[in-house]
Amino acid sequence: QVMNEDGQTSTIRDKILTIDVQPGWKQGTRITFEKEGDQGPNIIPTDITFVVQEKIHPRFKRAGDNLIYVATIPLGKALIGCTVEVRTLDGRLLNIPINDIVDPKYCKVVPGEGMPLLRDPRRKGDLLIYFNICFPKKLTPDRKTLLRSALLS
Repeated sequence: QVMNEDGQTSTIRDKILTIDVQPGWKQGTRITFEKEGDQGPNIIPTDITFVVQEKIHPRFKRAGDNLIYVATIPLGKALIGCTVEVRTLDGRLLNIPINDIVDPKYCKVVPGEGMPLLRDPRRKGDLLIYFNICFPKKLTPDRKTLLRSALLS
């Protein structure tokens, strides 16, 4: 208990407020606990508002309800196709076949593997896979000849 200047005592209490964070909440989402702020004699308790901040993720970037993933692949696989492995946020391993020729602007859309939609958590946004294409540092004369005949004929 604490004695105020006017001789009244008030009790300081700790209170735990629990926030049930929902999958799919966006940055800036506000959660307000009404009249849970400081209170005492002649003090009307105020509201407490929490604002959601997003943490940077090592593998994904968020774009609304979609997730962006950048896969690094060698030039050869960009030309002839490959499979990209993506570990999802919930721990599943997706094997995404890439059958198209991957140019620097290419984006593979995987429907339903993004963030849960707030209004219907059973539905999800999409996973957008972009590519970082690794070019060879140097080529032997033999390889240049092979590439010339394969690509420039």
